[in-house]
Amino acid sequence: MDRRHGARELIDRTLDPGSFTSWDEPPVDVRPGPEYAAALARARERSGCDEAVLTGEGLLRGRRVAIVAGEFGFLAGSIGIAAAERLVTAVERATAEGLPLLASPSSGGTRMQEGTLAFLGMVKISAAIATHKAAGLPYLVYLRHPTTGGVLASWGSQGHVTVAEPGALIGFLGPRVYEALYGREFPEGVQTAENLYRSGLVDAVLEAEHLPSIAERAFNVLLARPRPLAEVPDPPDEEIPDIPAWDSILRSRRPDRPGVRRLLRHAANDVVPLNGTGDGETDPGLLLALARFGDAPCVLLGQDRNRQSIEHPLGPAALREARRGMRIARELRLPLLTVIDTPGAALSKDAEERGMAGQIARCLAELVTLEAPTVSVLLGQGTGGGALALVPADRVVSAQHAWLSPLPPEGASAIVHRTVDKAPALAAEQGVRSVELRANGIVDRIVAEHDDAADEPEEFCRRLGAALAHELTALLHRDPAERLRARHTRYRNLGLPPGPA
Repeated sequence: MDRRHGARELIDRTLDPGSFTSWDEPPVDVRPGPEYAAALARARERSGCDEAVLTGEGLLRGRRVAIVAGEFGFLAGSIGIAAAERLVTAVERATAEGLPLLASPSSGGTRMQEGTLAFLGMVKISAAIATHKAAGLPYLVYLRHPTTGGVLASWGSQGHVTVAEPGALIGFLGPRVYEALYGREFPEGVQTAENLYRSGLVDAVLEAEHLPSIAERAFNVLLARPRPLAEVPDPPDEEIPDIPAWDSILRSRRPDRPGVRRLLRHAANDVVPLNGTGDGETDPGLLLALARFGDAPCVLLGQDRNRQSIEHPLGPAALREARRGMRIARELRLPLLTVIDTPGAALSKDAEERGMAGQIARCLAELVTLEAPTVSVLLGQGTGGGALALVPADRVVSAQHAWLSPLPPEGASAIVHRTVDKAPALAAEQGVRSVELRANGIVDRIVAEHDDAADEPEEFCRRLGAALAHELTALLHRDPAERLRARHTRYRNLGLPPGPA
């Protein structure tokens, strides 16, 4: 990739025209020797910048934001003591002023001329970003060509949302260094933005011209303030007809039944899909996204019915990706919305060795104790541990024909009766239907289907979206301590007979 966007160009293309104000003070004096001083002087002249990082604030589609950008033209964007100090000062100012932060590195890594002191500057950079995120403030990253070394291993890899420039070289060890150390070229195609996307390490690969759009949508969710609860209609409950469990199960398996993607398309705003665990894994069976229902923001974890199959069932990576979503919700104090729609988690050698049971356990523990408001939606099939992993919540909403069971009814019948032929009868006995889940305190609200969501997908999704807007808004206005106590009590007493009056 030959085309590089300089720091000033990136800032000009991202922020509203004329809105940028620099925060930069003269770089701290690192007392360079004569040779290094000459190199710094040449870098200033060639790049037109006084250091490898530019910082400041401006308006992004009318919203005040802080921005830090690397300038590769200044000694390959390397980070020394002065650049690290400038970067940390800007991050700390953004935190103090409550501003979302957009970072765009382009760098070969640590400045070798300054050695170990410069190398350890990555520690204070990482600490400043962690403090910014701990304050509940968004941190978005746009990785430009190239981003390598300690820069990628510090401020390049901590974004709530991370986007990369198409064709960008992105890697921990630069290819020139690798070749010098090992005497061979680095494998082709590994350290590219596109490969990192396939590996679940970046959320999108987009040209710089699209950065304002995705940043605006992300900030619209991450910084949203819901309307007063009185202004968000509470959809009335509809009478749910008494339909056999097996009938609902068959309807939930219709291939044309609306799933999480259609729910987002018809009922949500400012949707920003995220990608992967951030740790090198991805699973198409789980959709992770930022979104708003009405004015209520959320981090959404949705089991995607159309991207699960017998050949590619929901695996452990999907639940690790779900836990990334839980982490974002916790850091940004956003509601978490989970959507359950799965025929079951993977049963395989690979799933066992990669810790499927452990991931289910960790999801359950994190959901029950998560400080953020939580809503779960039973949208279709709710089979086994893969479904259970995303169920616990402050409020549980169910589609009329959704269901929840330890196993598919055929599997349960095989265990109990040694034949699958008893599946319809066993489903009726197990209480898997939405009406029974509500009667047993598992579900709080049922959204009716008229008379099958597959026959009215857009209308159903809009009804469900209206219910979710109300539920999310109500939780955002609820006292957090009382809400957590109620969640704990709900699951602690589930299945027990009512206490004395």
